[in-house]
Amino acid sequence: MKRSRRRRPAYFLATAAAALGVVALGRLQPPALDDLRNFVFDSYQRLAPRPYDPGLPVRVIAVDEDSLSVFGQWPWPRTRLAALLDKLVEAGAAAVAFDIVFAEADQTSLDHYARRLPEGPAKTQIAAIAAGAIPNDQIFAQSIAAAPTALGLTLSGAGQKRAPPQKAGVAMAGDDPSAFLAAFPAAIAPIAELAEAARGLGATNWAPDRDGVVRRIPLLALGPGGVTPSLALEALRVAQGASTIIIRSSNASGETAFGRQTGVNAVKVGAFEIAAGAAADIRPRYGAAAPQRLVSAAALLEDRVPREEIDGRIVFIGTTAVGLGDIRATPLQPTIPGVEIHAQILESLLSGALLSRPDWANGLELVVAGAAFLLIAALLPLVAPLVSALATTGLIGALFAASFFAFDRAGLLIDAAFPSLSAALAYGVGAVALWRQDQAARRHVHMAFGKFIAPAVVERLVEHPERLVLGGETRELTVLFSDLRDFSTISEGLSAQELTHFMNAYLTPMTDAILDREGTVDKYIGDAVMAFWNAPLDVADHPRKAVHAALDMRAALARFNGERAAEADRERRDYRKAAMGIGLNLGPCSVGNMGSARRFDYSILGDVVNLTSRLEGLCKWFRVDILASGDLRDAAADFAWLDLGTAQVVGRSTPTRIYALVGDESFAASAAFAAWRDEHMTMMRYHAEWDFARARVVAADLRASAEPHWGGCYMAMEQRFAAFEAAPPARTGGAPIWKMDSK
Repeated sequence: MKRSRRRRPAYFLATAAAALGVVALGRLQPPALDDLRNFVFDSYQRLAPRPYDPGLPVRVIAVDEDSLSVFGQWPWPRTRLAALLDKLVEAGAAAVAFDIVFAEADQTSLDHYARRLPEGPAKTQIAAIAAGAIPNDQIFAQSIAAAPTALGLTLSGAGQKRAPPQKAGVAMAGDDPSAFLAAFPAAIAPIAELAEAARGLGATNWAPDRDGVVRRIPLLALGPGGVTPSLALEALRVAQGASTIIIRSSNASGETAFGRQTGVNAVKVGAFEIAAGAAADIRPRYGAAAPQRLVSAAALLEDRVPREEIDGRIVFIGTTAVGLGDIRATPLQPTIPGVEIHAQILESLLSGALLSRPDWANGLELVVAGAAFLLIAALLPLVAPLVSALATTGLIGALFAASFFAFDRAGLLIDAAFPSLSAALAYGVGAVALWRQDQAARRHVHMAFGKFIAPAVVERLVEHPERLVLGGETRELTVLFSDLRDFSTISEGLSAQELTHFMNAYLTPMTDAILDREGTVDKYIGDAVMAFWNAPLDVADHPRKAVHAALDMRAALARFNGERAAEADRERRDYRKAAMGIGLNLGPCSVGNMGSARRFDYSILGDVVNLTSRLEGLCKWFRVDILASGDLRDAAADFAWLDLGTAQVVGRSTPTRIYALVGDESFAASAAFAAWRDEHMTMMRYHAEWDFARARVVAADLRASAEPHWGGCYMAMEQRFAAFEAAPPARTGGAPIWKMDSK
């Protein structure tokens, strides 16, 4: 929750902007969104196409490659089409619909042929023969009149404005839907002789989408003669012998629209009432290609088609041969003959396999998109990125599963793409916003701590930037203070540039020693260094790491002095050896960002910190380089320690047990240290027994036998014991306490 509050302002601003975009997208419904929906719905049809039912009373008489091979090039003489129609009537076809517009007279008829001949005896002779012959169009018209036939016409924006004859009556219930129907001022219709003979005239027009795919089929349109049915609807009417098409629109009985005009609701033909869109359009659920649907025209003309393939069926006649040009695209097939689309439309009508996009679909999708957006936006700041990514993926999967279920079971086109896009947008914008905030937090952590904390600790800290808040917490820390001895004397005679170089050369290895042991450098105070362990993150075994860091600093100082001595020797100048004191302590401290809201530092406060500073000061008194409290020594007891007794530092009433650090664990286990420690303990036992004379003698012996580095310590002890001999302190019931009167 703390992370969520920190992230809230910028995150909410980004997600609010994205949410406004989602609302705008849902309200404006741009064409690109419709294209996305179409892609989704097309994918559904490809996943679950309408299964072909050979029992449906629909067939296609195909002018295919075999037909052209047997009977020659297209167009055929209309006498051959008449023969084809006669055979269909003889086989018991319920209706025959031509997906062909016979807009011109048959140019293969003998009378037309005779008129095109050059003047001469041959023309006179052929014209005389033609005068006694029946024209092809008349023969075809006679066959059309004797059959339940519907001819095709094409509505267009230009062409004949002569109104074709109306074959069907149109009745309307409710509002006039004309404003919703596609309107065409002209029509390319069959020649009058054929149009008058036919029982039906239907439009072959499609309403392809922007990508040219035929998804919506207009059942009705406005032509120059008024409301014009589609060829499939007209074939269905003719097959039933119905005379009227009934249009049910908004505000008809049972079609409540609260006074608004919403267009067509349904179209009724004979026994079939077809739910339609506002523009009287339908969406067929296409089926896969089925060879059983097609019957070759050549096979029919040669009497090779069983009667049961035609009897009682609605038959569409059209071209399917490659190169004849009547090719369209559907959601299932990129290329399909137009006549087969007509057949599939009728199959969908007869089987009830129509797809529907309800009026409330856009509103529902907007609501679901908003809910999905809010869900992901609320979840993102609270869980890990992987969890939110999985949740977003799962939600999108669930949306598509529900959408596909509605498509497959109920024929409803409910879009999952827009809500999924909304969820993805919420995740994308939110994830980027949180990532940018995390990056900013990481940069802040690196800026605040990169120079003072070990890189490994910084990398762990950037994963928890919420710790960087004004305030603090109480943690058990190991604290280190270090300070150069006689720095004023060393800096005498150095220029500002030389002094800066000296300090950088000294502080760099000291800092590295701390950072390499996962410590945090709190601050530099001139030549002094303050550091601590176990904050801002937990550091395992931090007392031991701090002790190792102190030993590393001792070794680094020895190298530093060696380099300075070599440099002074090369330059033939004097050199003063640098020395330092280090205090180590362990205990609870207040740690956090200390300061004001405008400027603060990550630091520590508490009595433990003050005591550590005093321990560092005691190094001068005992003439050693590393002193630690009893608490720290107990937490790292396997190092080589020497007990220096109990001291009461300035500002504290409680005495503190102090220990000098001699070496690491391996030296602590050595025989040399064991012998040294035993003799040292003898000295401290005499001290505890108030036998200062004997303690002084042992101190003198240790000064003579110990390493030169420790000679100063035992000289100081010898002097203190001598002072106690001269002026014994007041007895307190325990061992004497070293009382310090200065820092």
